[in-house]
Amino acid sequence: MTDILIVEDNKEISELLGDFLKKEGFTVSVASTGEEALTKFGKYGAKIVLLDIMLPGMDGYAVCSEIRTNSNVPIFILSAKTDKNDKLNGIILGADDYIEKPYDIDLLIAKIKGLFARRYSSDELTLGNITINKVDYKVYKDGKEIEMTIKEYELMLLLAENAGKVLTKEFLFNRIWGFDSDSEQQTLTVHITRLRQKIEEDPKNPKRILTVWGKGYKFE
Repeated sequence: MTDILIVEDNKEISELLGDFLKKEGFTVSVASTGEEALTKFGKYGAKIVLLDIMLPGMDGYAVCSEIRTNSNVPIFILSAKTDKNDKLNGIILGADDYIEKPYDIDLLIAKIKGLFARRYSSDELTLGNITINKVDYKVYKDGKEIEMTIKEYELMLLLAENAGKVLTKEFLFNRIWGFDSDSEQQTLTVHITRLRQKIEEDPKNPKRILTVWGKGYKFE
């Protein structure tokens, strides 16, 4: 997964910002249009999205709204639009912060580092009786390790990191197996079944990995 996805149609700005972030040790991906941003996010994911509003074609508001249908990834809007209504619209659509251009690069990087420290520094994710160790790639139920394949683990982690949010089948499949995978979406169904058999008290009546008919799955 990419650390930071920069969505900016000004090549000079995106390259400069990308260079600063890379010097800080972050992996960076850049998209110059909203459509390209959604494609890259769907394929590679990102831990933070830095999003311009004024983009050719699909604007940043539409990108923000679309990402929010499937992910709670932090989104920072970086925009020259300073009107109060523009800021409110960004926040209403799900942005975590709205930063006016021109911005202070040191302050922006400080905000990004702070967010990473709060959200991603923990080596473990615990939800009820399920604990996921992100360092050892292991999953525990009631303190006992559950044997999982790498794809089962990746799917479990993706669901757990988005607990309470409905993730579409297309999003899950693309994130775990990729757009170019030869696998079929039936593979996702099989893996969901296997995870339920491993973590549910009654796999036929799941309480943790729920099916949202016509949409996808949700981890409770």
